[in-house]
Amino acid sequence: MPTPKKALAIDELADGLERSQLAIVTDYRGLSVSDLQGFRSTLRPLNAELRVAKNTLTSIAAERVGIDGMTEILSGPTALVLAYDDIVSVSKAVSDFARTSRILTIRAGVLNQRVVSTRDIEEIATLPSRDELVGKLVNLLASPMTRTVGVLSGPGRSLAYLLQARIDQQGGVPAEEPEPEAAD
Repeated sequence: MPTPKKALAIDELADGLERSQLAIVTDYRGLSVSDLQGFRSTLRPLNAELRVAKNTLTSIAAERVGIDGMTEILSGPTALVLAYDDIVSVSKAVSDFARTSRILTIRAGVLNQRVVSTRDIEEIATLPSRDELVGKLVNLLASPMTRTVGVLSGPGRSLAYLLQARIDQQGGVPAEEPEPEAAD
């Protein structure tokens, strides 16, 4: 029977694992406290968090939410990066921090209640972000509409060019409307 403090930690980990779309299991051994704080501040705007957790408690929390195979990747000092929204941006941030710090190592991840490899996390990090994909989708949807407007406005534009060419051919300018006389 775990102590109340450990039971609370298990509940918090289970809640975080259940709410997250992606959980990245890392080894933070060798990082200073200021490095961890800087990494946390990088993750905060991405709606992600870094949690240092005991392996036993993490294993119990993973079993509680139905994640199989997580016990095998839990060894040594473990920190979990929990991504609640955009998994691509969080994966890029973790990969960049691991590459620049040369201390943090990515062990594996959990995506859709399934354990994925480090290679899978790196592949997610190479995908375009949600904003880029939305921009491409908007462009794809707007392109046919733009062409349709161009096609539909073509005859009116052609008529205007034809009338202007006829006016130029006649050697004059179109008759202007007389200005209204000022009332005295």
